Amino acid sequence: MTGAQIFIEALKKEKVEVIFGYPGGQVLPIFDKLYDSGLHFILTRHEQGAAHAADGYARATGKTGVCIATSGPGATNLTTGIANAYMDSIPMVAFTGQVKSFLIGNDAFQEADITGITRPITKHNYLVKDVKDLACVIKEAFHIASTGRPGPVVVDIPSDIQMADTNFEYPNVCNIRSYNPTLKGHPGQIKKAAKAISQAKKPIIYAGGGVIISEASEELNRLAEKIKAPVTTTLMGLGGFNQRSELSLGMLGMHGTAYANHAIMGSDLIIAVGARFDDRVTGRLDAFAPHAQIIHIDIDPSSISKNIKVHIPIVGDAKNILRELIDEIKKVPDTSHWLGTVKGWKEKYPLRYSNNTDKIKPQYVIEKICEITKGQAIICTEVGQNQMWAAQYYTYTKPRTFISSGGLGTMGFGLPAAMGVKSGCPDKIVFDIAGDGSIQMNIQELMTCVAEKLNVKIAILNNGYLGMVRQWQELFYKKRYSQTTLVNPDFVKLAEAYGAKGIRVSKKEEVEKAIVQAIEIDNVVMIDFIVEPEENVFPMVPAGEAINSMIEGLA
Repeated sequence: MTGAQIFIEALKKEKVEVIFGYPGGQVLPIFDKLYDSGLHFILTRHEQGAAHAADGYARATGKTGVCIATSGPGATNLTTGIANAYMDSIPMVAFTGQVKSFLIGNDAFQEADITGITRPITKHNYLVKDVKDLACVIKEAFHIASTGRPGPVVVDIPSDIQMADTNFEYPNVCNIRSYNPTLKGHPGQIKKAAKAISQAKKPIIYAGGGVIISEASEELNRLAEKIKAPVTTTLMGLGGFNQRSELSLGMLGMHGTAYANHAIMGSDLIIAVGARFDDRVTGRLDAFAPHAQIIHIDIDPSSISKNIKVHIPIVGDAKNILRELIDEIKKVPDTSHWLGTVKGWKEKYPLRYSNNTDKIKPQYVIEKICEITKGQAIICTEVGQNQMWAAQYYTYTKPRTFISSGGLGTMGFGLPAAMGVKSGCPDKIVFDIAGDGSIQMNIQELMTCVAEKLNVKIAILNNGYLGMVRQWQELFYKKRYSQTTLVNPDFVKLAEAYGAKGIRVSKKEEVEKAIVQAIEIDNVVMIDFIVEPEENVFPMVPAGEAINSMIEGLA
């Protein structure tokens, strides 16, 4: 087989369902074989869209996302999406074409050192120099991307390797001597954790995206119910714990609920599961949870004690460890007084906004989407205020229902991610909650959605600003709105130009009808909600402050 044929057969062996990408000169041999391969290929309108779509597909399905681009600018256009997947630990394999191997280093047309460029933003990457290595490299790439702490892997394939031939043998198993992720927790550490839990008076569970990645949501819910501990999640952990539970505190951190922030600061034991104590969660490090002992469960040993000193580290897969920990806890703590305190914070500091106005509040739009979809939709977001309101005002009860760019905070993520989500979950209602700034960064993927009949619903919270940056300028830069005021296109006409349906909503009483109509229409729908221009996201922890030092003002 040629290298191009090996590529096709390897993807079939890996049971790849869909590939997102864009053709070009240095991947022509592969695209020629794709023509009659039977593999489902989705032609995006930009390579960044392909990477985000593969990312969204992976988040929603738990499978490894796949994207492909040509050399040079095609490959470099993937890098934002690769970095996004890397920051959020998303399993993805990105294939790139490369100039012929004997031209590498000669500044050939459309040459870029993509393995060098992506080394800091991939879990691993490969430059294939011999067609005999290709099958094994692809097997390793999928193995590395999807095991341990997942992440993106880049495979760079020169065009002459795609055309060279060799005997095809695909490995059944993958043994990489230097790569052996720890899956089982240390029994002694689990015993220590169980003892600490039984002695705690004010425990709190702090859950991150690792809970969702390891499919440990059920175990997390069981642990919380057994020890009667309140649960707060990171942005990436939303959906990992049922928010309809009385034990749920929602999201914590910079724009988390006030009661979650007060609870973690007042706790005496933090059980951190699949979270990395990121700066948006901790606020000022030296002031974070000063009275708490910390148990940290994570598959990545480098994440433990990286930002916050941990007292009981347990390295391994969250699902395995939580199961053993639940069995090991023989004596449950008495948390009745603690839960009463937390309930008091919930009553004193609820999420709230002023809705006694004729203007459309963005929070109201999110609440109505949640109400009409009964909380059963998959919500994707762009980045900014729209993202935080979607995190605060939609109720998530199941994992893989909140799809958002966490660590990198990538504007333009939501629409292509929603496209990837819909391709992997065709029977689900998929909403992209967008801002009028962020949506325009990859708006060309509307055409991909229409062409592929991926009927996502886009709710633009159109406030005429780059909202989150404007909010900071209002609060900390004396309302000097430098380059944050937008002049926007007519989004309804734009949607229609792409073959989608456009709906404009400027009155509060029209909100509910528009959402119902969008869901019923068998097409891509873009709803342009004209919302309160200077609405802010609250609560908010100012940069450099402790997370219980919140600006609580009514939005």
